[in-house]
Amino acid sequence: MRILIAGRVGQVACALLRALEPEGHEITALEPPELDLTSRESLAAAVAAARPELVINAAAYTAVDKAEDDTALAFAVNRDGAAWLAAEAAAVGAPFVHYSTDYVFSGLGGAPYRETDAPGPQGVYGLSKLQGERAVMAANPRSVILRTAWVCSADGNNFVKTMLRLASTRDEVGVVADQYGAPTFAADLAEAVRVMAPHLVQAQAGDPRFGLFHLTGAPHTTWHGFAEAIFAGAAARGHKVPTLKAIATADYPTRAVRPADGRLDCSHLQAVHGIPAGDWRARLDETLTTLIGPPLQETIR
Repeated sequence: MRILIAGRVGQVACALLRALEPEGHEITALEPPELDLTSRESLAAAVAAARPELVINAAAYTAVDKAEDDTALAFAVNRDGAAWLAAEAAAVGAPFVHYSTDYVFSGLGGAPYRETDAPGPQGVYGLSKLQGERAVMAANPRSVILRTAWVCSADGNNFVKTMLRLASTRDEVGVVADQYGAPTFAADLAEAVRVMAPHLVQAQAGDPRFGLFHLTGAPHTTWHGFAEAIFAGAAARGHKVPTLKAIATADYPTRAVRPADGRLDCSHLQAVHGIPAGDWRARLDETLTTLIGPPLQETIR
């Protein structure tokens, strides 16, 4: 099928290309200025040229702290641009896939959030993504919205790469141990779309396969727990690792408030699409092998 992807160099866009290209699809993946979420004219031109049967939005404004002072651009990209692209997809009869975030929740719920739980974003980024979700569904009822969290891969900038960089320069690293969630590797976000795609293009508005879904890795952990796994993997590959210190959110103040507990319940996606939460520990091992090489072989005695 003909697929248009908003984004080409980001983590999710790169993963989508790796997952979808072997399927033989005709894929157009575009960055600004060819596809600019702040320009309705740009989006209309891109859709007209690609004539897509499926549109995937893998682009977003994701600078969480900067968004607090850059409100207009955050909403222009995450709400208005996403809705415009969804509308352009609807105009050519194409379903739309859009990625969202656990930041739409306050993080004060105390249990993994379901899709039916009331949102309560605490910052501009989360609010822009929440309003984007609603605008997308209004613009194109044949939309799938995948809320996710803690996205990582061997591409781009992410927590795994930050920890590896700090490991090479510091003897001790402090990581927040009181924020809960789940690492999600871009490969799993792309694989979900690969599985869904042939069904979405056949389904009509109102089909339960459209709508809001949660997709993160499993099991749940903290940022400290994730860092612990990263350093263990690096050590197994012969790399120097620092002492890991558990710190509180209050010890690492940021401009924007992060959800203290952003765990998402992913059972709805599995029930409707048959897609389970992927084990982030296996994906981490693959990513570390890509970035720094395979684990050292044990000496045979």
